[in-house]
Amino acid sequence: MTGLLAIPDAGRTIRSSHGHVVATLGREIVGGRFPPGQILPGDKELGEIFGVSRTVLREAMKTLAAKRLIEAKTRVGTRVLEREQWNLLDPDVLRWRVETGLDARFIEDLATMRLAFEPEAAALACRRAGPADVERLGRIVEELGDPGHDRTSIAQVDLKFHLAVADIAQNPFMRATSGLIEAALACVLRLSSPAEDAEMIRECADNHRLIVDAIASGDEDRARATMRAVIELGATRTQAALGDGVR
Repeated sequence: MTGLLAIPDAGRTIRSSHGHVVATLGREIVGGRFPPGQILPGDKELGEIFGVSRTVLREAMKTLAAKRLIEAKTRVGTRVLEREQWNLLDPDVLRWRVETGLDARFIEDLATMRLAFEPEAAALACRRAGPADVERLGRIVEELGDPGHDRTSIAQVDLKFHLAVADIAQNPFMRATSGLIEAALACVLRLSSPAEDAEMIRECADNHRLIVDAIASGDEDRARATMRAVIELGATRTQAALGDGVR
C-alpha cells in the first residue's frame, strides 16, 4: 500500500472521519488509482491507513456502495465496479469525476445529455416566461458581454444563464437535472469560455441573446435551435481546449 491514499502535501497516513474516508476513497476510485475490477484492501489494512475504527470504515464502504462505485461480496472482498455502473447523477461522484480530470468522452457524453433537455427547457420557457423572466435573462446576457471577464468569471455567468433557463421552464425534473450536473457544467463552461478575447466574449453574449429573443417572442423552434447551437459550439471549444492542454 506504499504511496496509496497519501496526503498530497505531507505524505502522512490519512486520519479522518467517515466523510473524509468516503471522499478520499471515492476520488481514488474515480481517478483510476483503484481501477474497475480491482479488489480493495481489507478492512484491517484500510483501517490502519485511515486510523479509523472498523465501524466507521464499514459505514464509509456502505456509502460508496450506494453510489455504485464498489460492491462487497462474501469471501471475495470489495470490488470496484465498472464505470458504466457508477451513479454519475450523485453529486459527489460527479464532483470527483470533474476534480480528477475530464476527457473527450466525458465532454461528449455531457453535451449529449445537455442536448436532450436544455433545448426543450428553452422551448418550455417560451410558454412560461413572464416579462420579469425575460428581463432576468437579458441582464445575465449583459453581464455575459462584459469585456473584462477572465475564463472563470465568464463561466460563472454562463452557468447562471443556463440554470436560469431551466428555472424559468418551471419543470422540476429539468431544474433537478441542471442542479445535479452543475459541477460538471461549471468546469466545461470554463474550458469553453472565450477567456480574455473581447470579440469572442461579444460573440458569446450575442449567441445567448438569440436564445433570449426567441423566448421573448415565444418562438419555441427558434429557442430550441439557438440553445442547441450554443451547446454544440461550447462542446467543440471544450474539446479543442482539452487538446491544447487547458485546465
